[in-house]
Amino acid sequence: MKIIRYQDSQGGIHHAALHPDGSARVIRGDLFGRFEVTDQLATPARLLAPVAPPNILCVGLNYRRHAEESGAQIPSHPVLFMKATSAVQDPGGPIVLPRHLRSDEVDYECELAVVIGKRCKNVPRERAMEHVLGYTCANDVSARDWQIRHGGSQWCRGKTFDTFVPLGPCLVLRDEIEDPAALGIRTILNGQVMQDWRCDDFIFDVPTVVSFLSASTTLLPGTVILTGTPHGVGFARKPPVFLKPGDVVTVEIDRIGALTNPVVEEAGPDQS
Repeated sequence: MKIIRYQDSQGGIHHAALHPDGSARVIRGDLFGRFEVTDQLATPARLLAPVAPPNILCVGLNYRRHAEESGAQIPSHPVLFMKATSAVQDPGGPIVLPRHLRSDEVDYECELAVVIGKRCKNVPRERAMEHVLGYTCANDVSARDWQIRHGGSQWCRGKTFDTFVPLGPCLVLRDEIEDPAALGIRTILNGQVMQDWRCDDFIFDVPTVVSFLSASTTLLPGTVILTGTPHGVGFARKPPVFLKPGDVVTVEIDRIGALTNPVVEEAGPDQS
């Protein structure tokens, strides 16, 4: 099942089951508990990120080719960083280039996002997938200057500006994707394919990541896990390619869909 989250014309927020013809039926109940698909036709006024996560956990350097292009050693454990939930952006919403705390090196990163379905802790790898609700597309937008040079060796400052976690366009439940490692993933910038690879290049697969992140740590329902990006990111290109106002970025993952966001510039301190 593919599930969307949307706002109706009255401002109410709902989930709905998406049908192949593009129509959707309203879901009643708890997405992380018991729910049912009704016969009521959904009338979205605005498409939202498919979940409102309580936490966003991110794994860096999780594709072998990307680690190579970054000049980094293959890690022995998943590399963890976090993004603020305030950084979530909806499908179609703008990626805003920071200007108050200025960055001129904002990069795209297509990622498979895993959504946790039920509270868990200390999950063994062989049971990790029981706790996954489903998958969506993510763009791990990154201000490389703040990530690499100005962040005091910590990644979070460059990773968690507002709008730096677009999610969507839908949530695909786990039973529709038997092996997430088989998925193709790509980034398209202004019509040009910049990243195009497969998730079987993971250093740490989804069950390993979920098990590792749950170790001595509670994962709450709705937690979003970003699983890393393949090679082809902007900062590793020669010359580098960074996002600029007017760009349009699409993250596309097989069997999930396409997440598209325009790029705009934040109003500066001297602008109203």
